[in-house]
Amino acid sequence: MGVFRMPSLGADMEAGTLVEWLKKPGDAVKSGDIIAVVETQKGAIEIEAFETGTLESHLLPEGSTVPVGTALAMIQTAGAAIDREVPTAPPPAEPAPAPQLAPAAVPPAPAPAISPGKKVSPAARHFAAEHGIDLSSVVGTGPDGAIVYVDVENAWLHREPRAETPKPASQPKGAVEPTAMRAAIAAAMTRSKREIPHYYLGHAVDVTGAIAWMSARNEARPPEERLLFSALLLKSLALALTKFPEFNGQFRDGRFEPAGQVHAGMAIALRGGGLVAPAIHNTASLTLDQVMAALRDLTTRVRAGRFRGSELADPTITLTSLGERGVDWVQPIIYPPQVAIIGAGAPVLRPWMVDGQVTPRQICQFTLAADHRVSDGHRGALLLREIEARLQSPEAL
Repeated sequence: MGVFRMPSLGADMEAGTLVEWLKKPGDAVKSGDIIAVVETQKGAIEIEAFETGTLESHLLPEGSTVPVGTALAMIQTAGAAIDREVPTAPPPAEPAPAPQLAPAAVPPAPAPAISPGKKVSPAARHFAAEHGIDLSSVVGTGPDGAIVYVDVENAWLHREPRAETPKPASQPKGAVEPTAMRAAIAAAMTRSKREIPHYYLGHAVDVTGAIAWMSARNEARPPEERLLFSALLLKSLALALTKFPEFNGQFRDGRFEPAGQVHAGMAIALRGGGLVAPAIHNTASLTLDQVMAALRDLTTRVRAGRFRGSELADPTITLTSLGERGVDWVQPIIYPPQVAIIGAGAPVLRPWMVDGQVTPRQICQFTLAADHRVSDGHRGALLLREIEARLQSPEAL
């Protein structure tokens, strides 16, 4: 039996609102299917299943606002025996109680005794005692009717519904609230600077040839099929990371977890203010046209306030390109739990030395911010040079 929980969609997410169920009890689901829509500070996000089986039950109604990790539904996995003894994650924290009017708090009574023939697992008994659940009223679904952890957790969830967060009448479903997003971004960046030992490297790259090649390729194409320089940057970065895997992954629980694929996150500015950096999955294995199509689709959906949970949870590195804003360079901050981020400024016409002669060239300033727990400046410099080398041969991207 699988537990479908409120996912963590980034370091800046603490809770989410269940906006809509897209699967009902009894529906077959497979890994990757969209089960629900969850609203966060970033907008309405489609949440995928990670298991294949049958959706057994919803545990919370639409409109519920709950912390990350809260159980939302139960999925009976295909061909698997039911085993509810093994919790898949710690239970969500109990919200702080309202102030009591009584002069002194009364300590919670221990869970009442149940009938001698009824079995209770140790995990279930501990959870019941901690949350004041009456075990005599809980129906056991374990072997021979035993009460297991999930039974008590479900009883607690239904006994203690979370209050909904009211929204202004003018706020459409899935709209992004800029103030909340700004606060979430600030919290994530504060955590990043506090926990991650950043180091920074910069490198100026001659991109004249890459831009000329892209312009020539775009001449015979309609506007909707033309490449943008960001697509070349994403593909060059992804290919470079195949040689330098220590920059591609996530740092969790005190250790680095390298990623098997490059899921490059692209920072996208929202029209109403704010920023998100969802992933383009398997970037290194896509053609340039596929990268461009994915980037165009992602930008359209993100700015409309709808994208998938995996696009927020999966990035293994981020690219932030401010070229369209005309700035020369950017010093980015790593988005945890990632361990690196690349910044790219606008290609600018500058005097440059080529074959002993000063000539005007399009120069782009790249910046790397990386985690010193995982890599060092020597490897970071080689990564930037590898990105440069890839851009010198755009036809091979």
